[in-house]
Amino acid sequence: MNKENIKKQVSIVIPAYNEESRIGEVVGNLLKNINSWDIECEVIVVDDGSNDKTVEILKDYDVKLVQHEYNKGYGAALKTGISFSQYDVIAISDADGSYPIEEIPNLVNFIDQYDMVVGARTGDYAKVSPTRHLVKWFLNKYANYLVKIKIPDLNSGLRIFRKDVYSEFKKLLPNGFSFTTTITLALLSNDYRVKYYPIKYFKRGGKSKFKPISDTVNFFSLITRTSLYFNPLRVFVPVAFLLLLLGLVSFGYDIYMRDITDKTMMLFLWGMQFGIMGLLADMISRKR
Repeated sequence: MNKENIKKQVSIVIPAYNEESRIGEVVGNLLKNINSWDIECEVIVVDDGSNDKTVEILKDYDVKLVQHEYNKGYGAALKTGISFSQYDVIAISDADGSYPIEEIPNLVNFIDQYDMVVGARTGDYAKVSPTRHLVKWFLNKYANYLVKIKIPDLNSGLRIFRKDVYSEFKKLLPNGFSFTTTITLALLSNDYRVKYYPIKYFKRGGKSKFKPISDTVNFFSLITRTSLYFNPLRVFVPVAFLLLLLGLVSFGYDIYMRDITDKTMMLFLWGMQFGIMGLLADMISRKR
């Protein structure tokens, strides 16, 4: 059989937690669209311990329903869904209707040339709240610096990736909302091929689970930890240079005052320690 005539096979994983207001519409729309796609699909919905009517609604649809006994988190639901998938290409999307699932075939078209294809929320009419937009801008700038690559969308929930690539980093991927951020940084830090395809982003259905302060702090910590794992010099070197620079300024002031202080010595010592730790961490990272 001609390879071009073989349909692509994709497992679509949708995590759901208390989404009774939208899950029926989202799944119904997805199944309707699949009928018009030249793709062989299975739909896996993972109920992450919902205490509303999410599961009851899903039973009316022809999907593979997997249930968590209690809420484990967004990333945990994706991992569970992937473990139940039968195909080698995985698509993920949200259950709230914020992502245009009709774009999935467009993303799938690139999976032969790339390891992951991300629906980047940069298209016309992309709708993100002002708070989330500010947080997204800050975290993207920080992540861009750490991986030395411009990332159009760090944590989009609509993406396609190969299961074998996911398996390489599975142990590093968290159970919370930072799953998508981590897999993005992991692939980019290790020179995997990532394609960004512009999509629209719609106003979220239901109540948002985004917490501006705690989620921002957690994402910042996550980005830093991931960079320390793959490219530690990008974290340690700026801190080392800053401490040494402060030490140099303090030394100049001490010379002027004719008194070398402990503060100056400590700044130089801390700067050297951070630099040495960065070099050691980089050696360990490269060896690993």
